[in-house]
Amino acid sequence: MKVTIHLEWANLGERLANDIGTEQNNGERYRAPALDKGLDILELLASVEGGLTQAEIAKRLGRNPNEFYRMLDRLVRRGYVTRTDSDRYSLSLKLFGLAQMHAPIRRIVSYATPLMRELAENSLQANQLVVFDRGAAVVIAQQEAPNYWGISIRVGSHISLFDTGSGHILLAFRSPEEREMMIAENARNRETPKLTQDFYDRLDQIRERGYEMMPSVQTAGVLNLSAPILGPDGKAFAALTVPYITIINTPSAPDISGTIELLRRTADELSRLAGADIAHQAKSSSLET
Repeated sequence: MKVTIHLEWANLGERLANDIGTEQNNGERYRAPALDKGLDILELLASVEGGLTQAEIAKRLGRNPNEFYRMLDRLVRRGYVTRTDSDRYSLSLKLFGLAQMHAPIRRIVSYATPLMRELAENSLQANQLVVFDRGAAVVIAQQEAPNYWGISIRVGSHISLFDTGSGHILLAFRSPEEREMMIAENARNRETPKLTQDFYDRLDQIRERGYEMMPSVQTAGVLNLSAPILGPDGKAFAALTVPYITIINTPSAPDISGTIELLRRTADELSRLAGADIAHQAKSSSLET
């Protein structure tokens, strides 16, 4: 019996070795130099800060600079790479956006749904979950208000980064460099308003406060209340928003202060599920301010 088992393991090892050898040979046989070159560029830019010039990219990859001109041009045109006025190339957030719309988004929606439902029932308000994708804020989940009245937004809707609570949160809880990349990506696909220093100052204030509260630009009488869903790196990968309306025929309905507390508590719980250290980040924020 032992001999038989040893022989089976030996045969298995031989088969695995043959399979690996075959895969390696096939890897060489089916090489795609242009694709490899593009992937080399993306992997290199993902590992550096501040971007690289075409000559620097070529030097680090041990190639001739002329080899990369057309590849860089295509990557810029397709939105995977950004090119600054100083001719430096940086990785855009397109790969991040694509990843957001894949399995992780389905997972966060599955985690968020019961908490969003609980938030709606406790606040008597609707709420929605929004992420950044290819230059826009996109609604990926929506929870209706439990009673007659509430403001809802269709799942899949693209909303503005610049005049919505969700958009402000997605920009506020990113680094200045990432903000600029998000804004640049927005400008490639749609008209972008002229941004003033006051706008950037507001984003900093939102980050310090921990949430956004602003009158809706689209609907009179609605206040957008938005809080960040943070990842392990302390950056917002989603925004949870309550389009708050005053409910005058239900005395037990939470006021705006109570609704903000419910919203932040739900956002914190979702952040914890995503791996964020809420207590540490809150302490760091208080020390910075």
